[in-house]
Amino acid sequence: MTHDFLLRSLCTAVLALGAAACGGDTDPPGMGRDGGAGPDAGGIRDGGVPPGTDGGFDAGPPPPPANADDDALRDALATTRFLTQATFGPTRADVARYSETSGSAWFRAQIAVPPSLLVEAVDRYYAEFEERGGEFGELAFEATNMAFWRHAVHAPDQLRQRMAFALSQVFVVSNAVGDELTEHPHAVAWFQDHLVRNAFGNYRTLLEDVTYSPAMAVYLTYLGNRRANPETGQVPDENYAREILQLFSIGVVELNADGTERLDAEGRVRETYDNTDITGLAKVFTGLDVDLCCEEERIHDIWRRRLVVVEDWVSTSEKTFLGQTIPAGTGSQESIRRALDVIFAHPNVGPFLARQLIQRFVTSDPRPAYVARVAAAFDAGTFTLPDETTVGSTGRGDLAATLAAVLFDPEARTEAARMDPGFGKIREPILRLSHWARAFSADARTPEYLEPFWSADRRFPLSQDAYRAPSVFNFFRPGFIAPGTETGAAGMTVPELQIVTSTTVPGDANYLEELVFRTSDDVDAEEYQGHWAETYGYDADIAAARRTFVGDYAVEEALASSPERLVDELDATLTFGSLSTETRADITAIVSEVSDAALRARLAAYLVLTSPDYLVQR
Repeated sequence: MTHDFLLRSLCTAVLALGAAACGGDTDPPGMGRDGGAGPDAGGIRDGGVPPGTDGGFDAGPPPPPANADDDALRDALATTRFLTQATFGPTRADVARYSETSGSAWFRAQIAVPPSLLVEAVDRYYAEFEERGGEFGELAFEATNMAFWRHAVHAPDQLRQRMAFALSQVFVVSNAVGDELTEHPHAVAWFQDHLVRNAFGNYRTLLEDVTYSPAMAVYLTYLGNRRANPETGQVPDENYAREILQLFSIGVVELNADGTERLDAEGRVRETYDNTDITGLAKVFTGLDVDLCCEEERIHDIWRRRLVVVEDWVSTSEKTFLGQTIPAGTGSQESIRRALDVIFAHPNVGPFLARQLIQRFVTSDPRPAYVARVAAAFDAGTFTLPDETTVGSTGRGDLAATLAAVLFDPEARTEAARMDPGFGKIREPILRLSHWARAFSADARTPEYLEPFWSADRRFPLSQDAYRAPSVFNFFRPGFIAPGTETGAAGMTVPELQIVTSTTVPGDANYLEELVFRTSDDVDAEEYQGHWAETYGYDADIAAARRTFVGDYAVEEALASSPERLVDELDATLTFGSLSTETRADITAIVSEVSDAALRARLAAYLVLTSPDYLVQR
């Protein structure tokens, strides 16, 4: 359904661009580019991942076949859709391997894959720079972003990485503001690794790991937080106390089990906390500082250790919040343990988190019944998969059970739910880029060699960057209702529309164009080497630069003689057969005007990737 609420809202936001599916006229992007031979892919496309990377999904025995009740992967199109929701994008190898197999088995297998950790990737960047004689310099700012792309595109634990990315939009820290988190990438990397490790663990454990993380302590200003001093008027910093309630656990109003607002007898919302709760809770988070345990260690080591307690800074007074009191004289760590227990026990936590995870994986404005079912899995700590096996072992707050409930719910899987006019989500810019890279087997092992990935020197900035949100509220709020759109008029929440503007839409499209049309010939060895050595202080790996983020369009080029078959292939690969008749006709007509097979293949891919039909994931 091309003209449903989400598409019309998206078209309203980008009308100035004249996108074909919005009814406007535009010159086809990329038409001014020269054609060229296909990239030197080195057999990447068939294998799903570049040679020499850390693997993919194609290891181990064949998965069991699908059945009528366990049909998330029932055919190629269903497999593409499910993996679009659950990973950073399906590869051709994924679809071939998992089509007509058990979605339950896939989920259990993914839980068992060991975590790929960000700190290890950042360490590699440090080692590579030191080995080559370069100065780390700006890459200190870029390292976490570069490591993110290596994992998003190539890590075998795709479900875990995707869950960690979703959690990073709830527990936000950012290294975009030029403080210690910018200078010391290990701080953010170690924080993100908490999300990776706990992606299938328990939410209560995650709350504690986040609380004792140096990155969060810096970002929300409770590092070195001190008890009240009546003589100077000093009071404990309240920032973390406020945000752990508002953004990380219970929200600002009481919720029903289905995520709807709970009303009092007069029909008014009931607030979950007030300022006295914040001042009481702020006393809990005093006395925490980085651990300077060891002499002559590397400075970045202190940013990947748990915070320690400085007793002289700890508030020893009584702490009252959310109807509970921690007695005076209770030690710091015990106070924190009790406080987190109180917060975690709040009935809001399940529906509060459930709704946001549904938004990040499946649909922006989930029905209350969907939220209620996912929240029930959170509260129960278990979920029964379609093959009658269960996941979840850590009790209430088990995140594996919660995520399974998100992905296997009838709202996520059935065709009837999918065709509801209010179903779907705007694809985030990061997920569009990772999907393209995985679908066309682009090599992301060395993203540092591609200029558009350097934030400080971008011709076409992407409107979303991993770990660089503009504030603790992420790039977009989960409750955002877009003004002046049909979704807004209907009262629907569509968070991603908060960054869909007349500036970001062409910016994101230009960014993607830079990659889609990129070939190995775009790197002039002499010019590139000179620029790199002058800027970063060591010789570039030209072979790596030439293969970095170069897509493999061999399949599409083989079909380019038939524009109709070419669009069919891209429809199956990118939109799981959901391109509208109008969009298919428009793209077919445009690419028919291009004679060069390589250019036709890339242009067709680009037009699908920038069409409203693709931008709305359904």
